[in-house]
Amino acid sequence: MTAFNAVRFRVKPGRDQEFLDAHKAVEAAWPGLIHANIVKTGDRSYCIIAEWKDIDAMASARPNMIATLNSFRDTLEDLGGGLGVTDAVAGSVVLALK
Repeated sequence: MTAFNAVRFRVKPGRDQEFLDAHKAVEAAWPGLIHANIVKTGDRSYCIIAEWKDIDAMASARPNMIATLNSFRDTLEDLGGGLGVTDAVAGSVVLALK
């Protein structure tokens, strides 16, 4: 079954383009990725929503996702509340709507 992950970020002032540029080659490095979109959710706030072939493909891509995160980690602000620089969730689709 298809899986999704969503990751929330807050970018340091003046670093938005650097953050966006770090994601331009992710598809080649993340086997099993169907679609990924970066959504601007506010001033310096972003969310990545990615669709995967299945939960196993997503799990296999974690080392590549971490390597990509490490390439731009210094552009991110701590989200607070013990989260660090990302707020990530993931899981398999349980109900497909339109």
